[in-house]
Amino acid sequence: MLIKFKVNRFRGFAEELCWDLSNPSNYEYNTFAIKNGVIKNGIVFGPNGSEKSNFSKSIFDIIYHLSSKEKLVDYYQYYLYAGTPNELVDFEYTFKFGSSIIVYAYSKSAVGALMAESLNVDGRQIFSRSQGKLDFDTQEFPLNQDTLNTLANNANNISIVNFLLLSYPLNANHYLLQLREFVNGMLWFVNLDFRGYMGLELGSTSLQEYIIKNGLTDKFAAFLKDISGQEYEFSRPQADDKTLYCSFGANKVPFLNIVSTGTSALMLIFFWLQRLNNATFVFVDEFDAFYHFDLSKKVCQALFSLDCQVFTTSHNTSLMSNDLLRPDCYFILNNNKIKPFYQCTDKELRFAHNLEKMYRGGALEV
Repeated sequence: MLIKFKVNRFRGFAEELCWDLSNPSNYEYNTFAIKNGVIKNGIVFGPNGSEKSNFSKSIFDIIYHLSSKEKLVDYYQYYLYAGTPNELVDFEYTFKFGSSIIVYAYSKSAVGALMAESLNVDGRQIFSRSQGKLDFDTQEFPLNQDTLNTLANNANNISIVNFLLLSYPLNANHYLLQLREFVNGMLWFVNLDFRGYMGLELGSTSLQEYIIKNGLTDKFAAFLKDISGQEYEFSRPQADDKTLYCSFGANKVPFLNIVSTGTSALMLIFFWLQRLNNATFVFVDEFDAFYHFDLSKKVCQALFSLDCQVFTTSHNTSLMSNDLLRPDCYFILNNNKIKPFYQCTDKELRFAHNLEKMYRGGALEV
């Protein structure tokens, strides 16, 4: 699980921002949102321009050099904070795998070149590389001096983690393999002006073709009825069909020609819910931009029922309810800081508190 994340000088973040998931409070309700002492589910709120989307993307920077999964083509445009053109973008991830704590940190140039990298396991430094200097635990990985010199001065800025994964024999439960499995299971997606995703898979898929090819039309209809109350009768598709049709007696109409933007967005949620068996960490940016408030809550409940960590961003303050989550799982991002609700006030937040009313009234501030 991801238990802490730090980023500095990424796009709009002029200073270091730290997101700590390792410090849940002692609330005794909605305990599903906490797993092994780590916050498993949450929603990030903040005003327009508070960098919520960039924050969510920054968490997935790690896949750009440790994974071969899907990536955004224009990700490195305006990558470095414009106010520090001669600096590096810094990232630090803290993971918990079983009883082990892994701290992985690195720095990249404005074009995404890996300039520094370090790995710490349970307080023990495995390696640290920066500016042509390499400190390496040769007891853990007994590499010869020539290999160490090459790693210290490699001109193509390869990841030492990747080098060890590809060239060194590891036992089945080794922390590096656990790290790779977690990174390969990370998924970010969005459905706003464009649909896009990072991580977990590779390539693009037609949602309609996927539903037809996998015989999921009835399941999709049941999903729409259960989550939004809408009833659709889909025509029985042929094996080579690429379009979903709705039946109206003897007539058939293409599904996407008659549905709202919100219902179309539900198709994307349905698609990913079928494919998250191997997911480890999911972040959906502005997941409910086209949803009714009640539908937003039901989609959250569907996402939060997954076993992996799932987070979203939203502007929908009706989601600020102790019926859905708890004050240590709601976060406010603003002014280069992110804090859970219970740390945004001097009051002791309890189940009976109206979190939405407090937020709208300015009682919750980072």
